[in-house]
Amino acid sequence: MNIRILPALSTLSLCLLLAGCGLDGKDGIDGQNGKDGLNGTNGLDGQNGKDGINGTNGLDGQNGKDGLNGTNGLDGQNGKNGLNGTNGQNGANGQDGTNGLNGQNPELTPNRIELAYLGRYESGQFGVSAAEIPAYDPASKRAFIVNAQAGALDVLDLSKPEQPKLIQSLTVTDIAAGATVNSVTIHNGILAIAIEAGNKTDTGFVAFYRANDLQRLSHVAVGALPDMLTFTPNGKTVLVANEGEPSDDYQIDPEGSISIIDVTNISKPTVRTADFKAFNTQKAALLAKGVRIFAPNATVAQDLEPEYIAVSRNGTTAWASLQENNAIAVIDIATATVTSIEALGFKDHSLIDSSFKSMLINTAYNSTNGLDVSDFDGKKTVADINITTWAGLKGIYQPDAIAAYTADDNKTYLVSANEGDTRAWGETTPAYFGTVKEKDFAKNGLQRCNNDNKKGFIEEWRVKHLAHKDGFDRRCADDLPAHLRDLAAGAHLNPAKFSYCGAKKGDAGQCRDDNVLGRLKITWTMGYQTENGKPVYYSKAGDKIGTNGNPLTDYLMYDELYVPGARSFSIWDTQNQIKLSYDSGDFIEKYLTNEQCRLGKNRTIPCKDWFNSNHEKGNTLGGRSSNKGPEPEGLTIGAIGNKQFLFLGLERMGGIMVFDISNPTRPIFQDYLNPREIWNEASPAANLSAHGDLGPEGLVFVPAKQSPNGKPMLIVGNEVSGTTAIYQINLR
Repeated sequence: MNIRILPALSTLSLCLLLAGCGLDGKDGIDGQNGKDGLNGTNGLDGQNGKDGINGTNGLDGQNGKDGLNGTNGLDGQNGKNGLNGTNGQNGANGQDGTNGLNGQNPELTPNRIELAYLGRYESGQFGVSAAEIPAYDPASKRAFIVNAQAGALDVLDLSKPEQPKLIQSLTVTDIAAGATVNSVTIHNGILAIAIEAGNKTDTGFVAFYRANDLQRLSHVAVGALPDMLTFTPNGKTVLVANEGEPSDDYQIDPEGSISIIDVTNISKPTVRTADFKAFNTQKAALLAKGVRIFAPNATVAQDLEPEYIAVSRNGTTAWASLQENNAIAVIDIATATVTSIEALGFKDHSLIDSSFKSMLINTAYNSTNGLDVSDFDGKKTVADINITTWAGLKGIYQPDAIAAYTADDNKTYLVSANEGDTRAWGETTPAYFGTVKEKDFAKNGLQRCNNDNKKGFIEEWRVKHLAHKDGFDRRCADDLPAHLRDLAAGAHLNPAKFSYCGAKKGDAGQCRDDNVLGRLKITWTMGYQTENGKPVYYSKAGDKIGTNGNPLTDYLMYDELYVPGARSFSIWDTQNQIKLSYDSGDFIEKYLTNEQCRLGKNRTIPCKDWFNSNHEKGNTLGGRSSNKGPEPEGLTIGAIGNKQFLFLGLERMGGIMVFDISNPTRPIFQDYLNPREIWNEASPAANLSAHGDLGPEGLVFVPAKQSPNGKPMLIVGNEVSGTTAIYQINLR
């Protein structure tokens, strides 16, 4: 076990830090020489030579006329030039040039960095996504925040970042009736805004505005549900992820795509589309690679839903996270083509990674792939926290935000926030779950639950319900997914994998207990035995039947349970294909139980007392342990000096974690700041302002040279509290 302890500053470095002297400005440029004086008058012409003597070939006369009667007398030579006139006097010297600007200090490379809370803007709206995605314009010192509750873009004055003020809000209903703002980005004073149509399955738009006066410059139609968008580094192209989510009943399912917009002429942008149609015939190959394609009756192009985009430093390649599909799409920008779809694989939660090195400063700690899986049905205490490995559990990375950066080895890497996401459409439609309780089947003439699978699609379910020995119908008219009931009557856990928690033939045993795996939410769409793509059925007693079983009465057998999200961040090598370079294991959850970890702006509240809490409720210790944990969702990368820093938002637990990721195989933890102040009140809505910031969604890094106070900053949109938080980044 190696412990990485950051070295102390050298005396010279300390001097540099304390002095902070600006470099001397450059000398002004010498004044220009005065104009030349007038030329002297030309000397008199030399005299012409005398005529040549008559002869057969007269000698050349000096500039004389042709010799008389000569056959062909040669021309006489020219007379010598007169003497040059004397040079005119030099003109007077020009005036001295103005002094050059003072040189700027090169940005120091810190040993480490810390977050300090500066201020916040409060919308006063709780739980309605009133502050989501931020962008910042250094010229106007304005921040732009997506307010999904209003369907608008809030414009904030950040000239005093400790006191952000609302200037105005921009709506987009002039582009299309019912249209709402989904996302925003900015480059050199030009805002690009992703706009969702009034009906989300219809064509959306991207509109362009001047940041300083919100004058609309143009807009273009793109795909369905345009969300995250970004400029290429040169500002000539905008890419937008058209997620193409289905209707709530899953009867309309648009194709996902990436729109590539040429904004060289901002008044007349042109759009090309990188779509997934070419992969419709490659479904089997993609499934074999591990890409999740599982929506009912969907083509590959319909099933793939681009979530977030990152662009290479040279602006030639883009990557789009396909969150539900657990994959990354690789896009060639020049040809507007998706060149490949790369599966991300799965995180083995049974493993202890002995090669993992501590990211904590001055702390001996090795990470594993463990996780805390139970909320104890709301009865959890600090003593119940159990971050450990679990045989048979696999995590699905399913990143939301991704970003590209160049590491110390000069290679391009992607960083992913492994939030996890499942499809859940029709959650509020009773018919999808059935309308008759099992005890009333007979009197209603039913043999099974009367779910209607045309009313939605839900893939997430708790283990205790999945593996109940009496089958699925006991949850009819409650939370039984219709498509799962169409597949089988019940499910077993394979004793060969889950005997450690009491699974045996025909009975999951204590694995179903609330303090073991029972409360854990998994996706039922993966992990059960198949042959040639068909389910292998077992009897209720646990005897194998084969692929010719009866879904009305027979059970599935789960060899593995797949958990949405990895509760981590990962770094991916992009050379040739997407390969995992680093994953943070269970570091996030373990740090939240560490004595170093403190909550609140003043860092006085022990994190472990509110471990894995929810952002919408108080008194929820461990409330998210059974469902994606702290849920890392948003991220951004900022360069300070010669180092690259990752800022990672924890959506459910709240707060921002910071890591030095300059070395892509050895990140170093820097800081965690969570400004939520109240944790024990049931509803934050009643005292919202005092609670602080809840549910960080989008983050943007502001370099010191662009910051209104000359210090690097971080701007965070918090969707649950509806607040926009401003952090200062202090260099140590």
